[in-house]
Amino acid sequence: MLYDFASWYRKWKFSEGDRVDLVLIGPPGSGKGTQAAKLSKHYGICHLSTGDMLRAIIASGSELGLKVKKITESGGLVSDDIVCDLIAQKIDSPECEKGLLFDGFPRTIEQAKKLDKLLSDRHIQLSAALELKADPSLLENRICGRLFHLSSGRSYHELFNPPEVPMVDDITGDRLVRRSDDKPEALKKRLYEYEKNAAPALSFYKSQNKLMQVDANNDVNQVFSDIQGKIRKVTL
Repeated sequence: MLYDFASWYRKWKFSEGDRVDLVLIGPPGSGKGTQAAKLSKHYGICHLSTGDMLRAIIASGSELGLKVKKITESGGLVSDDIVCDLIAQKIDSPECEKGLLFDGFPRTIEQAKKLDKLLSDRHIQLSAALELKADPSLLENRICGRLFHLSSGRSYHELFNPPEVPMVDDITGDRLVRRSDDKPEALKKRLYEYEKNAAPALSFYKSQNKLMQVDANNDVNQVFSDIQGKIRKVTL
C-alpha cells in the first residue's frame, strides 16, 4: 500500500505542473530516438530532435528552409547558431510547457554551453543529461540493419523492426533506403567522432552534477524503465 501511494504521488506531483527537462546523449545505435519517443509520450514533454526540426524547416519552403536545404545538399554542416534559433522557437512554443527532451543535441561542448545559455535565459534548469551506453558490437548490429523513409524520417530495422513489405515504407509505400554510413567501417569512424566530441560535453554535465548513465545494452522496455528511475530521482 505504501508503494502504491508513493507511485500515485509521483504521478500526481508531476501532473500538477512540475516539468522535466532532459538531454539524451549516446552513440549511433544506442536507442536515443526510440527512448525519446517513449519518454515524450509518457510524460507529455516536447521531443526536440534536431534532425526532425531541420527536415521541417526545409519542407516549409521558408527563406531559412531554403538556406538550410542548400547547406545540407552541398554536404555542409548546419551552423550551431541556426540550430539554436530553431530550438529557441520550439522552446518558446506552448507545446513545450511541460518540459523538453533533447535528442541529437548537444553533440559537442560548444553546443552544450549554447544550450545551457538558451535554457538559463528562460529560467529553465536542466533536470538531467542521460548518457546511453552500449557495447560497440551491439551498436553495429543495430546500425547496420537500419532502413529509412527519407521524407518523414521514419526508421525500420531488418531484424528488430522490419517493414510489412521488405524495403517499403508502411505508410506511404515509398522505397526505403539504407544510409551509406550505416556500414561497419563507416560506423567505426562515426563512433570515433562521437567519443571525441561527446567526452567534453559529458564532462561539462558531470561538473554540473547532471550526468546520469543508463545501460542501453538491455531491451527497449528495460532501458525505458531504467530511465524512468533516473527521472524519479531528479523530480522528487
